[in-house]
Amino acid sequence: MKVIEGIEDFPRDQFLVVTSGTFDGVHYGHKKILRRVKELASANNGKSAVLTFWPHPRFVLKKDETELKLLSTLNEKIKLIANEGIDYFVIIPFTKEFSQYSSSRFINEIIAKSLGTDVLVIGYDHRFGRNREGSFEYLKEHSSEFGFKVEEIPEQDIDHIAVSSSKIRNALLEGQIDVGNEYLGQPYTLSGKVVEGEKIGRELGFPTANIHVEESFKLIPADGIYAVELLVRKNNCQGMLYIGPRPTLNGRERTIEVNIFDFEEDIYNENVEVSFIKQIRKDKRFDNLDQLKDQLGNDRIEALKILQV
Repeated sequence: MKVIEGIEDFPRDQFLVVTSGTFDGVHYGHKKILRRVKELASANNGKSAVLTFWPHPRFVLKKDETELKLLSTLNEKIKLIANEGIDYFVIIPFTKEFSQYSSSRFINEIIAKSLGTDVLVIGYDHRFGRNREGSFEYLKEHSSEFGFKVEEIPEQDIDHIAVSSSKIRNALLEGQIDVGNEYLGQPYTLSGKVVEGEKIGRELGFPTANIHVEESFKLIPADGIYAVELLVRKNNCQGMLYIGPRPTLNGRERTIEVNIFDFEEDIYNENVEVSFIKQIRKDKRFDNLDQLKDQLGNDRIEALKILQV
């Protein structure tokens, strides 16, 4: 997949099927759209493209935005969309000026002229342009003027529950990793650099790698212990991960620490990727370190059971 920042030099000599949106998390519903885009492109010997915006519009329109947490960073989104076999990933810098584009200007200048779109595929609830005024009905009514066909993908659901990024966020914030993963269509991941910790875990017999997630907007699941899979130096590993303020140690700051099973290498200042599989338990305070150590032993047994399924 070719990543293009801006639209000035986009190639115009091919049949092109486009979809547009933020695609946070690239979840089950998004994948349906992406696969339809790829299918239409292949049927016409053409190319497929995803048009997205960065930074997220709310970060630009609401400068003090701190509540919104995203399921995917830009790099994570690129990786997930590339996995779907899309040809082009086009990033439009989202600015206040761009936010004032009317739906007709956005469609005419970006979708029609700059990209040379032949078919536009959108989700059932997608809106575009200033104040989200554009809709599928608007596109359908004016498609002949714009010079491309438009197709809408209906609502996607799992067990009769409509899939959305907000529902996935809520599930993860409740520690319901299995629900979030089902809606995503893949395990929820986060990446970060391994930093120095207090090495309390090592003293207890469960050495941990402390993970620093650079992007403050990245959603961190609920406090607790999780069974996880990891990518460390391109190697697949397993482990149990803790999120929380370490109440037994009278901690105040929230930390992310992972005990990587059967792993003793020094990985300080290296990046690791964590895939959440299931929450083992909620965070809790223990009366002493011996109780905590015993519980960690039980957590490891439970994590191994989960990961061996």
